[in-house]
Amino acid sequence: MNSKRVGVGVIGAGVISSHYLENLTRFPDLNVVAIADLDQERARARAREFGLRHLLVHELLAHDDIEIVLNLTVPAAHYDVSARILATGKHVWSEKPLATSRRDARLLLDKAGRRGLRVACAPDTFLGGALQTAQRAVLAGRIGEPKSALAIMQSPGPEGTHPNPAFYYDQGAGPLLDMGPYHVTALVQTLGAVRRVSSVSSTARAVRRVLVGAGAGTEFDVRVPSQHMALLEFASGARAALVTSFDSGIRRDLLELHGTEASLEVPDPNRFAGTGRFVPLHAEPEDVPAVGSTWGRGVGVLELARSIRDDVPERASGALACHVLDVLLAIEEAARAGTPLTLESTVASPAPLDENWDPTAATL
Repeated sequence: MNSKRVGVGVIGAGVISSHYLENLTRFPDLNVVAIADLDQERARARAREFGLRHLLVHELLAHDDIEIVLNLTVPAAHYDVSARILATGKHVWSEKPLATSRRDARLLLDKAGRRGLRVACAPDTFLGGALQTAQRAVLAGRIGEPKSALAIMQSPGPEGTHPNPAFYYDQGAGPLLDMGPYHVTALVQTLGAVRRVSSVSSTARAVRRVLVGAGAGTEFDVRVPSQHMALLEFASGARAALVTSFDSGIRRDLLELHGTEASLEVPDPNRFAGTGRFVPLHAEPEDVPAVGSTWGRGVGVLELARSIRDDVPERASGALACHVLDVLLAIEEAARAGTPLTLESTVASPAPLDENWDPTAATL
């Protein structure tokens, strides 16, 4: 086993990169080496902020000390950038979605398999203590046999907080592909693979306006539905209702699991921490504090790195991301077709982490 720390590089110096780097640079098992971006000044600024090297993309991909490359580009570029990373013999961590089509997602896994490489993908929120605690509760039978779930993400949209929000309303994004992966991944984690979906979609406004930053006031077109309402049927027989919306003045990030004996209110699937609530059918509810790591974005990269060194499968795997993408694309397609769709893909729920799994421990 290689006991050396795992070298990491980052392609994409946008807003999300700072959230990753705040954590990755603190994990002793990782050595974050460099960052690159087509906008070189943005990459230089991020490199200075975190004490990294600023490299051109081709230089980063050729760097011998980098084993895992984070692909933090916009969704439309995910496939091309990840394919290029694999071609240089490095493992991939991709922001979600893995790709914008099933074909491209499968091609990435095929390319990685042929080279003995790994492709892993966000979200890694399901590795946080909140969702891990929920998964353990379900596996322990605390809610009885899981039967149904309710998952809701509603907001007015990112234009009130992001200075360049147009890509959130373009192909490969929208509330379904941008925020849906958090809720669908948590549902697959706790209820297993999805078998069939049906859905409807809508768009409240065809044009939106940037509300913050230097471009405030700039208008842009909405190119994808800004709301989906879906019904998910799981291979286990469970059912779930899913709403993803950028059309709501009311903000909700909700996940509820309902079984034959009790219900479980799960903290926001877009967060790593939080206290859940166990609600028996005929007894008083009780709080369920998160047990496990509550570090933020980047723990999936660390879990990937440790899995590579230990030669075991990673949890935020490309296979899981492919199934989640299949579910999300099927929701889009079912809404357009007006008929339910049966999925071809399947995946096993990733095993829970040990309660004592510690990102701050030096294990390599």
